[in-house]
Amino acid sequence: MSAIPWLDPTDLRFPAIESALEDPNGLLAVGGDLSVPRLLAAYRQGIFPWYEESQPILWWAPQPRAVVFPERLHIARSLRKELRRFEYDVSFDQDFGGVIQGCAELSQKRPGTWISDDMRSAYQNLHNAGWAHSVEVWRHGKLIGGLYGVAIGKMFYGESMFSRESNASKIAFVHLCGQLQEWGFPLIDCQISNDYLETMGAEEMDRASFKKCLQSYTNIECAPAKWTLDWYYGKPPVTSA
Repeated sequence: MSAIPWLDPTDLRFPAIESALEDPNGLLAVGGDLSVPRLLAAYRQGIFPWYEESQPILWWAPQPRAVVFPERLHIARSLRKELRRFEYDVSFDQDFGGVIQGCAELSQKRPGTWISDDMRSAYQNLHNAGWAHSVEVWRHGKLIGGLYGVAIGKMFYGESMFSRESNASKIAFVHLCGQLQEWGFPLIDCQISNDYLETMGAEEMDRASFKKCLQSYTNIECAPAKWTLDWYYGKPPVTSA
């Protein structure tokens, strides 16, 4: 394996994403910190941190990239029935801490987590600064699922999601896509494809195309701010079939 560059703690610059390794796919750099300025510099270039608590900070830019176009979101028939029942509430940026805690919870299906205390603190700082956002799904006043990610310009970077009840994370994702369409966000970065994302319509994009999207969408002026939407009950999502 080729030597991976260590980041200078005093320098926010990253290596070119084209220099990322093929194996493991996308490993680009090591070290640095999780400060708000460094995280924003990373996301603008299509780079994200992902590492286990016992490791130094690892930075990634995989090829190809998993993305979702909100208007192409696929909603399975069973999920459509769940959405039509409207037996839940959805909110945005009302409980960011609760969502990231839910994403970090261990279970039989997820015996380990990469969302360490340092990562939780870093994304909470991004949220406090108006860059990181959450979608919450509630039933009878209890948080049953949600997701969080980062928004820069008109680009949304999905980070993690969780469910405590069936389909709760998918409900959050459907409502996120609907709202992003209303706001004119063309693309969601999902990082690496998996079966779950593919069922929701995720596509793979080559690195050069993804880089062009970043350059276009992150440069659209959009000031960081809390997503101060009112709560709504079963609002029909704006999505295609």
